[in-house]
Amino acid sequence: MKRSVWLLLLAVLVIPAYAHVGNKDVFEQVTAGSYKLFITIRPPRVIPGLATIEVRSTGSAIGSLSITPIPMSGEASKHPPAPDLLKPSKVDPAFYTGFLWLMNPGSWKVRVAVDGAAGPETTSVPVPAMPTEIRHMQRPLGTLLGVLGIILVIGLVCIVDASAGEAQLGPGIEPEPDQRSRTVVARAVTLVIVGLLAFGYGHWWNVLAAESTAQIYRASELRLTLRGNTLDLLIGNPAPKEPGAWVALNNADLLPDHGHLMHLYAIRMPEMDAAFHLHPEPVGKQGLRDTLPSMPPGTYKLFADVVFPDGFAETETATLTVPVGMSTAPLSSEDASAAPPALSVGELGSSYKLPDGYRMVWDKPADIEANKGYSFRFTLLDPAEKPATDMQPYLGMAGHAAFVKADGSTFAHTHPEGSAAMPAMMLANPDQNPQASGMESTGGMDSMPGMNMSPEAISPTVEFPYGFPSSGRYRIFVQMKHGSTVETGVFDAEAR
Repeated sequence: MKRSVWLLLLAVLVIPAYAHVGNKDVFEQVTAGSYKLFITIRPPRVIPGLATIEVRSTGSAIGSLSITPIPMSGEASKHPPAPDLLKPSKVDPAFYTGFLWLMNPGSWKVRVAVDGAAGPETTSVPVPAMPTEIRHMQRPLGTLLGVLGIILVIGLVCIVDASAGEAQLGPGIEPEPDQRSRTVVARAVTLVIVGLLAFGYGHWWNVLAAESTAQIYRASELRLTLRGNTLDLLIGNPAPKEPGAWVALNNADLLPDHGHLMHLYAIRMPEMDAAFHLHPEPVGKQGLRDTLPSMPPGTYKLFADVVFPDGFAETETATLTVPVGMSTAPLSSEDASAAPPALSVGELGSSYKLPDGYRMVWDKPADIEANKGYSFRFTLLDPAEKPATDMQPYLGMAGHAAFVKADGSTFAHTHPEGSAAMPAMMLANPDQNPQASGMESTGGMDSMPGMNMSPEAISPTVEFPYGFPSSGRYRIFVQMKHGSTVETGVFDAEAR
């Protein structure tokens, strides 16, 4: 599915987030050999534009770090440019920063090459880069350009006036009446020509602007049909050459992420006092279906995570109204739910009591800043207040987390590895994942990097790399599994 959008550079476009709602930055914790890297990638605000790369290193000592931008697919992916070196901080030598040009919209990866005490290693992080807004020219700059344009017109008229009049006369000779008439005509013709040129260029610019606006990236549309407690979902887009027509995507256009084509979060708004993590299954060639569990009635904001064949991840959104007594069906074994106190009750702290006597604890930072990467740590305690010993992987990982802003404008479904979708990580690192080139919608979880399918108990502590994109109040839903029980801890955070 082609998602590259070619736009005029002069249109100056903003790139916020596409893989997750309201999140433009990518946060990944990766291991390259014995090197451990916390990588933050901030996509550029314009394309072509500079992406900001930040890397914090632990593990083996690093001698140098270099980065290379590479398209995820296409001929250009076979011919990467020369790498750029990251510069270590003078204050903190384990912190590196640098910049990369992303020349076209689409699905990219940033290849990170490490060299140090443990020898050379490489890893890559996927980066979605798509224009979604047009930034209008700032008024002071527009005023300045307008004044300069007027000065140019006046100067051109004066030049023509002099050329048609006094420039043709000798020193001290006064122009005849017919010469004055020719000068007036020359001025008028010049003004008319300049006016027509300005009008023509203005029309040309407006046409280009309209075309660029029509081509701006927009997430696919999620359409719902609720019959009893059966929810049918279709993902699609308007037909490009048929006004008013809509085309549903085939399930073959999606890649599995942790064994499912879609991860669906349903959160009751505005109080966020009911939340569900569901997994609709494909129905035929198009569409997915889920039998909804017992849900409190109300209006739910839906966030549906999907991944396309080029590794480009999207979060589709929709609104679902659940009527009274809609369903009494039990929750599926791979699904999760939570019924926390409403937002209006007050801010939840760093400890959340779970229904079965377990408790989830957040090692909450004393101060949280927006646009700053963190590794948020959560631990599950048993009823005896000791770290749980019966931990199991949930959907192949130590945990899953959703970060949601109180007004629903921001959503990110993340994993202990980071915010990038696992299929995108596989495509970005084909050498480490040879099966990535043949990924199909029926693939399993055990082939994905970072997946833990072992039945043995795992650590009760999990970390999620993430950074809040803007100031405000957020609610965090964390899923961890012990025994056969999937727990959902809920926490609130205020980012300044």
